[in-house]
Amino acid sequence: MMTRLDPTVPVVDAVDLTKIFPGPPAVNALRGVDLRIAHNDYLAIVGPSGSGKSTILNMLGLLDRPTSGALRFGGVATETMSEDARAALRSEHIGFVFQAFHLLSRRTVLENVMLAAMYAPVPRAEREERARAALDRVGLSHRVSFTPATLSGGERQRVAIARAVCTSPGLLLADEPTGNLDRNSSDSVMELFEELNADGIAIVIITHDDDVAQRAARRIRISDGTLQELT
Repeated sequence: MMTRLDPTVPVVDAVDLTKIFPGPPAVNALRGVDLRIAHNDYLAIVGPSGSGKSTILNMLGLLDRPTSGALRFGGVATETMSEDARAALRSEHIGFVFQAFHLLSRRTVLENVMLAAMYAPVPRAEREERARAALDRVGLSHRVSFTPATLSGGERQRVAIARAVCTSPGLLLADEPTGNLDRNSSDSVMELFEELNADGIAIVIITHDDDVAQRAARRIRISDGTLQELT
């Protein structure tokens, strides 16, 4: 049974997060980061290579643990959770979109999207229905039987987005989602993100593209492991 996040508390509430990768020399990837993400947030995180963008994404997605500090997801403390509990929370409430799409080449579009429901507590009888609804949401209901190799880059990213939202997550994390797309495809994907955010999904985009960042409601710059909210 899928559970819903409590709308009265932030999706993410991170306080004084640090992440130190052991050396030599040791690398302070995050330095006392505070970040709160509400249910209707749409924010872009920008910064140069090596600034900590991937590290903060991994923290928000519960893929890594901080060295110190606290991170509550939907009001639930995650620092002391077991790996199994973190994985369950992640599969149920967090969707991921990556620059490289990460679609299985020998699976159809429908099968690729259904994979997300397999790892979340979605009853088998509902998986195809949810996958078809997600593909319809991103405008690809006419491509369900195609394989990724027969799609354009923009269409492949839409399949990846459908897979990410198939389980109705509270948070969508996108890492350079337009990095492999031309400008028209990029604009189309960004319009889709805006529609998903309007439907209530909190969205965080990691990007080097200023045009992409400008479309977000909030912009945050990360530099040397610290965050600065931009106006």
